[in-house]
Amino acid sequence: MPNRLAEERSPYLRQHAHNPVEWYPWGDDALSRAAAEDKPILLSIGYSACHWCHVMERESFDDPATAALMNELFVNVKVDREERPDLDQIYQLVVQMMGRSGGWPLTVFLTPERKPFYAGTYFPPVERYGMPSFATVLRAVREAWDHRRDEIVRTADELTSDIVRATTTRSDARDVPSDVATRAAKKLATRFDEAHGGFGSRPKFPSTMSLDVMLRAAHAGDATMGARVRKALDAMRAGGIWDHLGGGFHRYSTDERWLVPHFEKMLYDNALLMRLYADAHRAWGDARDAETVRAIASWVTREMTDAEGAFYATQDADSEGEEGKFFVWRPEELDALLAPEESAVAKLAWGVAEGGNFEHTGATVLHANRALDVVATRLGITVEEARARLEPARAKLFDAREKRPKPFRDEKVIATWNGLMIGALADASGALGDRALLEMARRALATVRARLWDGAALKRVWMEGEARIDAFLEDHADLAGAALDVHEASGDRDALDFAKALVDRAIERFWDEDERSFRFASKDARDLIAHTRDAYDHAVPSGTSSIAHALLRLGAHLGDERYERIAESVLRANVGSALDQPMGFGHLIGAMDRYARGATEVMIVAREDDARADPLLDVARRAWAPNRVLARVDPGAGDVGLASRLGGRRQQNGGPTAYVCRARACGLAITRADELARDLRP
Repeated sequence: MPNRLAEERSPYLRQHAHNPVEWYPWGDDALSRAAAEDKPILLSIGYSACHWCHVMERESFDDPATAALMNELFVNVKVDREERPDLDQIYQLVVQMMGRSGGWPLTVFLTPERKPFYAGTYFPPVERYGMPSFATVLRAVREAWDHRRDEIVRTADELTSDIVRATTTRSDARDVPSDVATRAAKKLATRFDEAHGGFGSRPKFPSTMSLDVMLRAAHAGDATMGARVRKALDAMRAGGIWDHLGGGFHRYSTDERWLVPHFEKMLYDNALLMRLYADAHRAWGDARDAETVRAIASWVTREMTDAEGAFYATQDADSEGEEGKFFVWRPEELDALLAPEESAVAKLAWGVAEGGNFEHTGATVLHANRALDVVATRLGITVEEARARLEPARAKLFDAREKRPKPFRDEKVIATWNGLMIGALADASGALGDRALLEMARRALATVRARLWDGAALKRVWMEGEARIDAFLEDHADLAGAALDVHEASGDRDALDFAKALVDRAIERFWDEDERSFRFASKDARDLIAHTRDAYDHAVPSGTSSIAHALLRLGAHLGDERYERIAESVLRANVGSALDQPMGFGHLIGAMDRYARGATEVMIVAREDDARADPLLDVARRAWAPNRVLARVDPGAGDVGLASRLGGRRQQNGGPTAYVCRARACGLAITRADELARDLRP
């Protein structure tokens, strides 16, 4: 039977369309064949930018002998986790329940009824790394299926029951303490790497949501937490995890020093980091943070934006069949491309030396090896001269790199990830006072809305002119959050209405009144063995945490306590878990902080066409106020939504007037931008 992936829209599935494996996409055809032939299912889950997915493909799925064994013994199914995160969440639990670490490629063996009985991740073609060969695993699993079926069925039933139990158990409701962010930050600090910044050792991920918790604790008065965030942000920006020529962050560092990354670039990582650096700029006013935000936006514009303004999903780690080849450099390449004085500065500044630092290739991952003043001293020149040589060197190397074969780009437009980037751009536009970032956000929101929202239902993925796959909780929540960010950055009322429509749809499709929790997939999904209700953050914020933020913000804007009551149920049910394991609940802790400390509500009473309000709006958007809600209130409007807090107070002397409300009580009228800035200072 043929490989059935060539007609699929997913770039990841298409990458496997040439394999001699008789792959099926997930669906009835594969399940029916497994049942008819009494064969177990081999389910392989990955994504297009996954380096080890490519490795396993080259070693096993492209190997005729291994493929023949797979075809003989199993019905083989490929899934793109970016399209079906609901399946990925469920079957990742199997690996964890077997005492192993999850990850991709995910390899799971199922009964024809979709029940899992054995799982792992990457398997090598020969025995190594303390793991059996993939062929050994295939034969052993099939031997057990043929000769110990009762044991297999019992294991599958037990694992499925454990998954159902793990995804339905609720925590006892508890009050959310007002110092929830500070408590969580103190626990996070025990895992902070004081030498290199960030958390843990190797591999080291940016952990943006945990750093956000620390930044919130800093806002609440803990300066040591702020110092830790500053150290992590500077270390990441200096390391090889940052692309020093083209901007943007790679996925993670393979070492504890942020030096050598896995080179894939993900839209969502860069969205989360853009927002974090924008908040850092609000906190400290450091020009380096603003530069980082703009450099990420530049990369997104250049590499990740389609013709109508929506954002692509990922860039691969590999090019020309080698990981990182597009990004690394050798000394002789710099000498050939640069003037001698430029090459001397560039080598010292970016650590390019004989032998390199990237595995055993002799090539170097560029990193901020030495500060410019140190470089200048070594070369006997001024710092200004060093900078004047480094910038043209950067431009020349970038231009030369652009002529290399580029890594593969996955051009799926995914609702949730677009939501994260749109929201980050809109928020950063206020932090930096940069209208260009806002226009990027507004254009992307309009395009994603037109493609994926039909006025009543949301799709998850746009690819090649087609909207596909019913959206999940995270898609509704992150796109609603983005619409709220655009509304606060621009005053666009239509964006607020869109956020409300998305949140209402999320409540309708995902809210389980009996369990008082949100499901990840729609309540009417039929091809799942369980419904996850995961509040735990993974590479992206959990759908539960994102919808909690959206509910609280929307409730404040509309003055509708129904949204806040649902959010309260979610937060109270998870506060115990969040304080026990803050590394996995950073985004939800942010929502808890908003709920417990209360929002800082800033209302600017001014007509839509009154430009005199701009200085007040600019101050409100630049202020370091993590739980800020910002609204422009027409002086002739009725007391609805946030305006109901004003209690009849309006403009002073006929001009734009600001009111800051905390704990649902509003302060005195403010008409000057400098006075508003003082009021909003921590």
